[in-house]
Amino acid sequence: MILTQPLDPFLVAIASPDADPRVFSFCADNLSQKLGIADALAKNPFCPTGVVAHVASRLSAAGVQALLDNLERLSSDTRLVVALTHCKAATPEQQELLVEIQKTEGLAVAEIEEAAAEIEPDVKKRVTLLQRLAHMNVVERIQLALKGGREERMLLIRDPNKIVQRGVLQSPRLTDLEIENFAAMTNVSTEVLRSIAASRVYLKAYTVVKNLVKNPKTPLDVSMHLLQRLNAFDLKLLTSNKNVPETLRSTAVKLHRQRASVRPPT
Repeated sequence: MILTQPLDPFLVAIASPDADPRVFSFCADNLSQKLGIADALAKNPFCPTGVVAHVASRLSAAGVQALLDNLERLSSDTRLVVALTHCKAATPEQQELLVEIQKTEGLAVAEIEEAAAEIEPDVKKRVTLLQRLAHMNVVERIQLALKGGREERMLLIRDPNKIVQRGVLQSPRLTDLEIENFAAMTNVSTEVLRSIAASRVYLKAYTVVKNLVKNPKTPLDVSMHLLQRLNAFDLKLLTSNKNVPETLRSTAVKLHRQRASVRPPT
């Protein structure tokens, strides 16, 4: 009988981008209690969201995270979001984000009005943009964050909803320059700065590292961790930067002196 077969072939089959949809349904209906099956379904972006919703209660935290890392897919099906909120393996942070995505309220215009003035100098265009955002619920703002233009991303990165902020950072249209700008901004949330610092891809750009360390809004544990990556010139500038925390500045002074003491004689 097929259900007595080893599990590995099923895991391989449902991980394939070319898997027959019937394979997804069969595994969800008959094997979801087996270790790894539900997660494999969640991790395959070609698996229908309805099938994943069916096995959501059996997901591990890794499976939930795979869905949070693909907000375009997750925000396309409210059934999946609701099902995930009942997943006992979801971490507190994941549960918080899942609650955020279900909120229905619009965005208070006053919260990003100042940002809009910086981004769009034309008053009429600015008012139109703000009015449009004010009437969008969270899911609609996520979709705009993922698919909109630079102006929308620059506003939505300052959205008070964490899941919308994540949508901006997941946008396939996001540029390296935008990430550099976000890393330097003092009016974004610490969650945004942490997310940037957690990305190996983003940290390959030295400007991102430098901007995060210089940004007084960056959590101290993050900036301290990145301090060693500053070059001699930027490290010296940081030693006299009164905007950053004293702990960071004093550590920069010590590191600067340490590097100077081991510098080979010319």
